[in-house]
Amino acid sequence: MADLGAPVRVSPLIKFGRWSFLAIGVAYGAYHQSRLSKREVGIREVEAKQKVIRDAKLAEEKKRAQAEEARAIAELSNPAKK
Repeated sequence: MADLGAPVRVSPLIKFGRWSFLAIGVAYGAYHQSRLSKREVGIREVEAKQKVIRDAKLAEEKKRAQAEEARAIAELSNPAKK
């Protein structure tokens, strides 16, 4: 196996730059996450309002379909006498 020798000392300026970029990246990520979270809360509120309306429409359609099905069954079970 080849001898790689002693590790090279990294310049303090490069170390500072690396740590600075890491800290800036973490701060930006936290900021971006909070921005997206606020937007998502707004979207969920709108969807919750729309869900109530959509559920009411679906319940009405289901009730209408059940009534129509009951009427069709009643017609089939009691055919018109000729």
